[in-house]
Amino acid sequence: MALSKNRLVVSCPTEEQNLIKELVALSTTEQIRKIRELPVSFEEKKHVRLVEKIFLKICHWSVFPLYLNFIQKCNRDVYLCVLLCCLLLLQLIRRFGYSIKSVSQSLQLWRGIMKEIGGKFGSSVLNYFVLLKWLLLFNIFSFLVNFGFITIPLLVSDLSPNVSPNVSFRGLELLTGAGYFNYTVMYYGSYSNETFRGLVDYDMQLAYFFTISVYMVLCGLVLIFSMASSFKKNYALADAASNSAWQLLCSWDFSITNEKAVNQRKNNLRIQLKESLSEKAHRERQTTSEQLKQYGIYFGSWLLSTGLAVGCGASVFYLCQYEDEVRKSTYCCRNPEAETLLVPFVVSLMNMVIPLFFSLFNKFEQYSSQRKQIYALLFRNVLLRISILGVLCYYWMNTVPQKFTCWEPMVGQALYRLVIVDFIFLMLGSLFGEFLSNVIGTKIQPRLGVPEFDVARNVLEIIYAQTLAWIGIYFSPLLPVIQILKFFILFYLKKVSLTHNCQPPRRSGRAAQMKTIFIFLLFIPFFAGALSIVAYTAWSLTPSEHCGPFRGLNNTFSVIGEWIDDVNKLSSTQWVVWIYQNVIRSEIFYFLITLIILVLIYIFWQLIQGRKELIVLLRKQIVNEGKDKSFLLEKLQNLQKSSEHISIVPRQGMLRGRQSPMRW
Repeated sequence: MALSKNRLVVSCPTEEQNLIKELVALSTTEQIRKIRELPVSFEEKKHVRLVEKIFLKICHWSVFPLYLNFIQKCNRDVYLCVLLCCLLLLQLIRRFGYSIKSVSQSLQLWRGIMKEIGGKFGSSVLNYFVLLKWLLLFNIFSFLVNFGFITIPLLVSDLSPNVSPNVSFRGLELLTGAGYFNYTVMYYGSYSNETFRGLVDYDMQLAYFFTISVYMVLCGLVLIFSMASSFKKNYALADAASNSAWQLLCSWDFSITNEKAVNQRKNNLRIQLKESLSEKAHRERQTTSEQLKQYGIYFGSWLLSTGLAVGCGASVFYLCQYEDEVRKSTYCCRNPEAETLLVPFVVSLMNMVIPLFFSLFNKFEQYSSQRKQIYALLFRNVLLRISILGVLCYYWMNTVPQKFTCWEPMVGQALYRLVIVDFIFLMLGSLFGEFLSNVIGTKIQPRLGVPEFDVARNVLEIIYAQTLAWIGIYFSPLLPVIQILKFFILFYLKKVSLTHNCQPPRRSGRAAQMKTIFIFLLFIPFFAGALSIVAYTAWSLTPSEHCGPFRGLNNTFSVIGEWIDDVNKLSSTQWVVWIYQNVIRSEIFYFLITLIILVLIYIFWQLIQGRKELIVLLRKQIVNEGKDKSFLLEKLQNLQKSSEHISIVPRQGMLRGRQSPMRW
């Protein structure tokens, strides 16, 4: 007998399996205590501890019998070495994964700058730069898709652009987008409608249509999921009744690390608490006449702001008509390309000046909360930009196709000019507007102080710029190149201006909820509007007859019908034809989809209502539990007092009994 009885107990597969099962189920402290209590030698205890550690990392109960068979067939030193090698291999793999993750994080765009901005200015300002980076990635993806599936096949088939010998590059095209650029792959008109023959037949019409469609659908899905997750996290799970408690206990921005920013944040929080308490007391003391006066101010401000927005839209429409008359006139200017910059210049000037009047209205309105003030300012700026873009799109979709035989490049040039001039105004606003405000607030009128970084206005500016790119994706497939350069330069420009000229907002709302609002504005008015314009162009408007990939078709969507006719000739692809005829072109299919969506919305709405009622009941139950606890504590205290009183009386009797014999 080489092994002792205790050694055989541990070495037996059944006993060891049971022992390992018991140890794995225990905590670390209990495992150590259990191993110490084993009636074996110290060497055996070390062996059990080592096997248990290795088993936790590399084994599973399903492979445990195989592991025991391996123990029985091999020497202990051999299988321990194998297990240790496996453990080291797993550690190397884990470390390699960590290193890959750290490298990927270090390669993230502007990661260090984002941390610096968040540490000095807080999450509300950081949201602007996060959204700017997000939109930059949208445009990078758009450029890669368009250039890879639309531009490269055309360049491979025809490397030389069809430029007229009388046209040369003069430099003004960088501002106007006309002239030499009109003959390049920048615009819709330069793309062919041919099918390139090679190893694989490449239809430019289908490539153009599906590339634009897939990109817009993917953008919509990303925005929907982002908006839904942000809304669920920041609104659906938030308590609307805990605003004051949130402001007092949970509004501290832990991303701030700069000492000056920390002190400023403390002061701002103190001011916000004082203002919220004073506003609440003022509302309680406000009389009916004062309330009517306040409502009158609200009505007048909204009437003026709506009138300004509508007036700007009407003036842009008449300005476009004036530009057409000047173009037709015999007394045209010497440089007609430069005159095309009039409309984008006026539009960008309106987008910069009119919001200043909206901010002035907010000072007179005196909203009861900062959130209402921000929402009012956002809605007015959105109304202004939507009215201007709506008028421009109406002009492009109805007037331009009637005046030009190749009208899509003309719309692309108009959008190019809007993007370029808007970028110039953004740079001027950052370099001179914020800089001059800082000089006036620190040198001339110190009472004004350092200007704040207006997050809402800056966010709307980049949302408006992205909307122009979404509308122009059909008319100018390479317009995202301009947007990439624009957002890349704008990021560093805003970062420098923020660091040297601005301070964080004194009264900032919940940064996470403001981010949800920004994503919502990016999707509902702007992306939905851009998608509607592109869909209307593809579905209803007749393409140009002499340029573009869809020349000769009744509408852009007709390319799908022609493709289905070609597919119908092949017997192996009849299922595609059936899906197109019975699903995509079927009104019943869309009716059923709409009905299913409405039913699901109603079911989820009922679930939400039920959970709200359950939350109300649980809150009442918590209140009742608190009352029960206070009642039980009161009863317990009374019982303790009575028991103390009862215990005192027998003690006194016992003392008297002990003293009486002594007297006798």
